[in-house]
Amino acid sequence: MAISYEELTDKHPCYARGKKGSTGRIHLPISPTCNIECRFCDRRINDYEKRPGVTSTVIKPEEAIDAIKKSLELCPAIKVAGIAGPGDTLASDYALETFRLIKKNFPDLVKCMSTNGLLLAEKAEEIIETDIDSLTVTVNAVDPEIEAKLNRGILYHGKHYTGVEAAEILIKNQLEGIRKVSTAGITIKVNTVLVIGINDEHIEEIAKTVKEAGASIYNIIPLIPQNELKDYPEPTCAQIESVRAKASKYIDVFRHCQRCRADAIGVPGEKDYGDRIYLKRIAHKDTFSHG
Repeated sequence: MAISYEELTDKHPCYARGKKGSTGRIHLPISPTCNIECRFCDRRINDYEKRPGVTSTVIKPEEAIDAIKKSLELCPAIKVAGIAGPGDTLASDYALETFRLIKKNFPDLVKCMSTNGLLLAEKAEEIIETDIDSLTVTVNAVDPEIEAKLNRGILYHGKHYTGVEAAEILIKNQLEGIRKVSTAGITIKVNTVLVIGINDEHIEEIAKTVKEAGASIYNIIPLIPQNELKDYPEPTCAQIESVRAKASKYIDVFRHCQRCRADAIGVPGEKDYGDRIYLKRIAHKDTFSHG
């Protein structure tokens, strides 16, 4: 059974409500592929960028258990095993397979998963059966016209959809999936990438909608200008605080995201042990196609 939201504030560094963390996490780079085409996404394999979508390697589910064991020896403060990429966790079966192995081999670890939510509604029961404790869903808009400006298209059941049609499918599946998973007692965190000029005036509506769907906490992440949105400005601190204030009228707002790599290990803000565990780190190489 999933632990409560209150328990997560003690055991999970992402739910610590601004307290300096003493607990760590291991991110397992299990999921190589993605099924949506975010216009701001730039997935890479390297060992120097510190942002989501970046990893030094991609491992297999059976390798994850050895990585966790070695990480716990180096950093006993690790309480959370998370999978957040570098692609989408539901675009392949690897993440759910890994969580089943973690459930068997490390039952005391908090299990945390992130997804874009395209397949969340149809895989909700399978997710619930893995006994994950928290689920993060990235919802960048609940208006298809706005979502289409942030997402070029989706690959859904073997068909490529674009524009507003793709956005409608994605948003419907995200909200339906949040409803299904939250009813099982799993804490839902929603991430939104803040893009000034596209969704900054829409944040309040997103917050209200995802709260009604069952989310408990909301994380607004400032855009890192890259890919198709490379010419958009990075939000200022004042702009971020302004939208957080609006969102907080509806939902608990997360304020200390460090935009971790998909292979981060350790206590956030302190030493990262990734280079000790993922020995295949390749400096300054880039792969991964979009989508």
